[in-house]
Amino acid sequence: MERYMEIRNAKLWTKKRGQGTPVLLISGGPGCCNYMEPVAELIDGFSEVIMFDPRGCGRSTFDGNGYDLDVALRDLETIRLEYGIEKWVVIGHSWGADLGLAYALEYPESIISFVSISGTGIQNDRDWKEAYKRNKDEIGEVLPDFEYEASKTVHRSLIDSWRAYIKRPSLLKEIAELDLPTIFIFAENDIRPSWPIEQVANLIRNSRYIELVGAEHYIWQTKRKELGIVLREFIKTGNLSGVK
Repeated sequence: MERYMEIRNAKLWTKKRGQGTPVLLISGGPGCCNYMEPVAELIDGFSEVIMFDPRGCGRSTFDGNGYDLDVALRDLETIRLEYGIEKWVVIGHSWGADLGLAYALEYPESIISFVSISGTGIQNDRDWKEAYKRNKDEIGEVLPDFEYEASKTVHRSLIDSWRAYIKRPSLLKEIAELDLPTIFIFAENDIRPSWPIEQVANLIRNSRYIELVGAEHYIWQTKRKELGIVLREFIKTGNLSGVK
């Protein structure tokens, strides 16, 4: 079921599929359209999955020149309320995982649990960037088929806002106090360094870091079965006991 939502001078494209535990899927970028359909397929049969194109991306409109992190977070919360969901599992990929972490910090009462897939972490580190750029040039990576071109305007505005957000003096304390079942899934062959995500995983008490051997950044393209096993177990049980 596709549905457009009028939210603060934007019309957001959303899609719901399945029944069961409510799950929100957040694509990365920032500035990318929804590309999480393959992940939704992995949790079919027991999940009510919500996907969306962020404002100014894909099928969603926006009449401004960019927006900040607060607007992106309020959009997530409004989508939850519009669908009448009390709480949901939040799964983000790449920068979408970083947005999901911020959402968990700002709206903890709205979340059952959080899954970070191939996140980039709370850093603006020169060494990380150099390693990423070098690996991108020398190794490269296989990208999904994006239905729509990414928005450079949305990308720039949200990246700038994110970098300001992570400079807050209280951020690490807030993450360490987050009481939420969380898994951080990373790919062994991701061209992005893993240390920022491992650091965040070690800050949260009720969390686990999982690295999938042989996987790349878009994990479902290389290790679909393995990713599906982790996601299904975590969503079904609501805890980390059965996640390996």
